[in-house]
Amino acid sequence: ASPSKNALTLPCVLVCQYRTCRKQGAAAVLAQFQHLQPQGWAIYRSGCLGQCGNGPMVRILPEDVWYGRVQPE
Repeated sequence: ASPSKNALTLPCVLVCQYRTCRKQGAAAVLAQFQHLQPQGWAIYRSGCLGQCGNGPMVRILPEDVWYGRVQPE
């Protein structure tokens, strides 16, 4: 589940898990973030972030920084 922007208490990482990003390896990216689980960060799967074709997409909140073509390494 994705958090609402008002509900954020920790910085969080949103990893798109919609169709195109999943085809481009987003499940492995999410799994790696969950495995590493950086202290003080929340990790969430998200729906489409509207950047299809640039995925896997990762969005960092509350700074609203976006990363495209993220790899699990």
